Amino acid sequence: MEYIRDEISEQIIGTAAALAREEGAHQVNVRKIIGRLGVTNRVFYNRFKNCDEVLRIVYARAVENMHQITAPEYHDRESFIEACLTSGCEVLLQTYDVKMQFSRYVFEHDSLTEQNRRWWAESMKQLYREAKARGYVKEIDVDALCLAIWCMSRGFYADAAARGLTKEETLANFREGFRFLIESVAI
Repeated sequence: MEYIRDEISEQIIGTAAALAREEGAHQVNVRKIIGRLGVTNRVFYNRFKNCDEVLRIVYARAVENMHQITAPEYHDRESFIEACLTSGCEVLLQTYDVKMQFSRYVFEHDSLTEQNRRWWAESMKQLYREAKARGYVKEIDVDALCLAIWCMSRGFYADAAARGLTKEETLANFREGFRFLIESVAI
């Protein structure tokens, strides 16, 4: 069955995103979406199979926005460390609200996580290769580093969600922990 993709579809996606930010993705359902939009079940189901399909689109767009972040320029060891910290913190800031609202959803519906992890690993490997060529980092197991950074980032979101930490508290803790990790790699 072919689904309708139009302005109403975008309104449904936008409404689901707003509800997820307000109540958490696990609280979003078709009834709430159509109630807020003032449309019928038929309008919704002509466009989407179910609420999970809409939430996957919302989450995929958040991940895509994160992928748009580029590493800043650097010219020496110190600016390399700062570039890594800035990029990591920018990703955290841009995705904090979505991750906090989607924390439960992500762990229950992890279809995008492997794709996102691969993107993250390739981005980190590229940054490492460039830094290595410039002599800013030592020889390391880059796959292990990528996994450590990935797990650390996911852990910060999970901890922030579980303890109700603010974005500022999460960012401060992340930046300091990430600094230790990056400085251990730098020459």
